[in-house]
Amino acid sequence: MNFAEYNKVVTESIDIITECVVKYMIKNLVTMSTAESCTGGMVAEAITSVSGASAMFKGGVCSYTEEIKMKVLGVKKETLDKYTVYSEETASEMSLGAQQLFGTDCAVGITGIAGPGGGTEDKPVGTVYISARYKDREIVRELRLYNEYEKLDRGMIRKISTLKAMEMVKEVCGIR
Repeated sequence: MNFAEYNKVVTESIDIITECVVKYMIKNLVTMSTAESCTGGMVAEAITSVSGASAMFKGGVCSYTEEIKMKVLGVKKETLDKYTVYSEETASEMSLGAQQLFGTDCAVGITGIAGPGGGTEDKPVGTVYISARYKDREIVRELRLYNEYEKLDRGMIRKISTLKAMEMVKEVCGIR
């Protein structure tokens, strides 16, 4: 399968899963917010592309700098110093910060290295951390996309991360 076809499959999957999540949340009066870094608001864009999303989506923060992660989302400086901005701990604090900031039932936090530069040997480009929480439940995952996919560029890392985040929201909310 070539890359262009794969890109279409990812985009269609984002649309299908997001529509399922949005409709479930509207029906069940569940609210959601986002805290995004490497996806640059792509999760919020996917959600708001579904008609009626205003009934469940309260807002999102595109927190591209450590300063905004700390000031707006409440990510602790100690967390950034100890684990770095690219960590499960940071993603977790981002989603918690969004949940508290917007007063939502569900929140997602994403941070990672979309590239093409910026990676390290232990955290290369394509390393992404996602936290999805619903009320007091949380799922946090480290994605090493470079191990799973042959051809990756910045756009694909962002799209795959968006897809994985929506899959995790579906999972943490128990949506079938």
